[in-house]
Amino acid sequence: MREQLPLIEPGTLGERLELTKARALELGALQPITTRELQISDGGVTFLVRQVDSLARKAAERAHPLSPAKDAKPRASPFLPPEPELALGSLSGTHFAVLNKYNVLDSHLLMVTRQLEHQEILLTLADMEALALCLGEMDGLAFYNGGFVAGASQSHKHLQLVPLPLGPGGSAVPMDPLLEIGAAPHATALPFPHAFARLTAGGGAPGPDVGELHRVYLELLQRIGIRPVPGDGGLWQSGPYNLLVTRRWMLAIPRRTEVVDGISVNALGFAGSLFVKDAEGLAAIRRRGPMVLLCEAGGGRVDA
Repeated sequence: MREQLPLIEPGTLGERLELTKARALELGALQPITTRELQISDGGVTFLVRQVDSLARKAAERAHPLSPAKDAKPRASPFLPPEPELALGSLSGTHFAVLNKYNVLDSHLLMVTRQLEHQEILLTLADMEALALCLGEMDGLAFYNGGFVAGASQSHKHLQLVPLPLGPGGSAVPMDPLLEIGAAPHATALPFPHAFARLTAGGGAPGPDVGELHRVYLELLQRIGIRPVPGDGGLWQSGPYNLLVTRRWMLAIPRRTEVVDGISVNALGFAGSLFVKDAEGLAAIRRRGPMVLLCEAGGGRVDA
């Protein structure tokens, strides 16, 4: 990446995020997607379902027609170079932080590799260093969509982070009630295939330890049947998966399909937060039930 982004000094991520967000909104570089939020209870979880506001969508389409310019050329990565108005700065020599341009959740942060690296290459120690840095300064939910079947919208490797709580209610993450059933390190009441582990903070710091993050990540992949496959640029995943990480726990889910009954499911769905584009999508969730939808979206072999 040719652009020289300023280094985000320790302890300043939150301040840098707020300043960047305010300026990006003022300049129109940040374009939040307006939604209305509903709650649907299913399987012991109060799911947050966000539906795109139809009036806001129509207004946006009038202001910004969807037809691309005739001379528009696709880029290898939408992140290289990053939009200056959305970039917070460098996290390390290997990663930078940028705001999600079309965000549904407020303060949605992306941790992106400075060099073009494919989303289906396994997360490395350097990826975990960027993740640990951000989790250490923001109590949030980090997530990763391992491949297009897992809901990835871009092939350039990037982790994502949103602040907690995800919405109103007693749980920071809607799925928490099924994760907090006891002291056993791997026990949950989740009905879909998964692997789960609790984390410990490193050296008294609020964020998890980098080495622990990477070790647990590899263990969870093994437990859901994802193997490393040698290939160009590193070790590739043998199948699609989602990863969810907080300061307290890590959850991995193997994936069978991205879309169920017309609804696209990414990692946030397995945290209990779903997104639909219209009333038809909302009706489908009500008809099928959000937990059934997740069970059908997940899949694959899970080792004991």
